[in-house]
Amino acid sequence: MIQLIQGDITRLVVDAIVNAANSSLLGGGGVDGAIHRAAGPSLLEECRKIRNRQGGCETGEAVITGAGNLPSRFVIHTVGPVWNGGEQNELQLLRNCYENSLALAVKNKVQTIAFPNISTGIYRFPKQLAAEIAISTVKEFTLNDMLEKVIFVSFDQENYAIYKNLML
Repeated sequence: MIQLIQGDITRLVVDAIVNAANSSLLGGGGVDGAIHRAAGPSLLEECRKIRNRQGGCETGEAVITGAGNLPSRFVIHTVGPVWNGGEQNELQLLRNCYENSLALAVKNKVQTIAFPNISTGIYRFPKQLAAEIAISTVKEFTLNDMLEKVIFVSFDQENYAIYKNLML
């Protein structure tokens, strides 16, 4: 039910991939930029509509769009917290990213979903702690058996090794 791979999330054939977005939803660096580039202009257009309607996406929240040119059906955009030493509710906000993304997935009848390593790039969330939160939150959620498969996708070797060790 829970799987780990190292690779490019934009190439996965799943119902939904999760984008570690910024609050503007208009693309950026890292996985966000890669997803926007691979999906093409229709993804940006859908994100603009959401932004115009609700002003973007708050940290810990999630929104869903189509996937454009990606092999998935949906992109679930969630805004991870910027690490500030753990004093600004970052742990709960990261947990909310996973919970809200999973809830949106279930609401949209998603059976397979792939997550990147949210907030561990330029947002500087400690990778070990982020992986612990991601895995425990997904395990708690999947006890409900609402999803067929959850895949953690690590682009870099360091995150992959951390997840692999925690999932043993």
